[in-house]
Amino acid sequence: MKPLSPLDQLFLWLERRQQPMHVAGLQLFSFPEDAGPKYISELAQSMREYNAPVGPFSQRLQSRLGQNFWVEDTQFDIEHHFCHSALPKPGRIRELLTLVSAEHSNLLDRERPLWEVHLIEGIRGRRFALYSKVHHSVMDGISAMRLGTQALSDDPNQRDLPPVWAYSPPKKERLSLSANPVVALSGLAKLTGGLSRQIATLPVLTRQLYQMSQKARRDPDYVSIFQAPQSMINQRITGSRRFAAQSYATERFRAIGKAFGCTLNDVVLAVCGSALRDYLISQNALPDKPLIAMVPVNLRQDDSTGGNQIAMILANLGTHIADPANRLRVIKASVEDSKARYKQMSPEEILNLTALMMAPTGLNLLTGLAPEWRAFNVIISNVPGPTKPLYWNGARLEGMYPVSIALNQIALNITLTSYIDHLEFGLVACRRTLPSMQRLLDYLEHGIRELEIAADLR
Repeated sequence: MKPLSPLDQLFLWLERRQQPMHVAGLQLFSFPEDAGPKYISELAQSMREYNAPVGPFSQRLQSRLGQNFWVEDTQFDIEHHFCHSALPKPGRIRELLTLVSAEHSNLLDRERPLWEVHLIEGIRGRRFALYSKVHHSVMDGISAMRLGTQALSDDPNQRDLPPVWAYSPPKKERLSLSANPVVALSGLAKLTGGLSRQIATLPVLTRQLYQMSQKARRDPDYVSIFQAPQSMINQRITGSRRFAAQSYATERFRAIGKAFGCTLNDVVLAVCGSALRDYLISQNALPDKPLIAMVPVNLRQDDSTGGNQIAMILANLGTHIADPANRLRVIKASVEDSKARYKQMSPEEILNLTALMMAPTGLNLLTGLAPEWRAFNVIISNVPGPTKPLYWNGARLEGMYPVSIALNQIALNITLTSYIDHLEFGLVACRRTLPSMQRLLDYLEHGIRELEIAADLR
């Protein structure tokens, strides 16, 4: 028996019918060239034969005296975890996203290991998909994505690769980064531990908070704490989900970044800001003040791999600005301000400042108190992915799309990953809180085009 960590336990406490706490991924494959007419049915049968999963896929929850533990599931049944289904005709991506939206709305059964894999056939163009979901208490989204890609191969001729639940990855350091604001609660827990070390950071934190508040008074575009406006994104949610996904050429973002002298991530935020502005205008719900995004950023300045040098920043999305070039400049300045602030601080000071900035949002998720204490409106996370084509038993991976978590009062999550020469966007929202959310895909394309025009690239 292995007890859950306090943070893993937290994801179980946060789960409600309207707030499922699983992360997922959608992988789209093309058939191998030698695939026969029974390819998918044979593939499904071969996957079912892997009925002895490895950890953590073999473990289920058991509770004793209020403490949850992981134990081996001695009655594991593959039929409860692996599902083979087909899209209704005409088998477009639209039908695929509708199916994923419905499946992502459903809670996982806590009496069994907390994961499911869906093999989906009937997709136009000789393609099939794998939708895989796992509870956040088992692994975080980045770990799940990495495991899903590690289980693939860069050799199109390699066969006999097991499905992800039977794959044993090499033992490496686990990256424990979540693209959700509840990660701030783990920072808050650390804030109360190692008291002497934490007290030593207080002068720096006090000075930084004072400087942030003073600069926010002088500069209306500067992002301080609790200045995110009320918006339709920040309402109570239901359990209904809408998933939208699209691929965009990375080179388009790089070209814009080169023209304006900013990073690819700056351009991603500007495109998202444009899409959110257009969407809220279409709903007659654009706030006068700019939306604020919570964005994980890498602060590493070298090629080292040890340690965690990730921080959460608050970025001004410039949704109150009509001109796309000016919006990008505001976003760039906002991100650079946060990075400059962190460069002057130690890793412990960064962790504690992030916890202080984010923890009220996390605590509100737990208690529902003070929803007006809003540090940000939306989560936008960009995760590096594979740079070369991957295959699974000869089937080429054509696209991989993150399917993350919508939270109460934070009804939209935008997560993207890179794959070869494209950025793969995955948008998850409460379908009832944000109607017609799939239009954001069109607005993202419009956001790219308007920046290309502003940069004289078209």
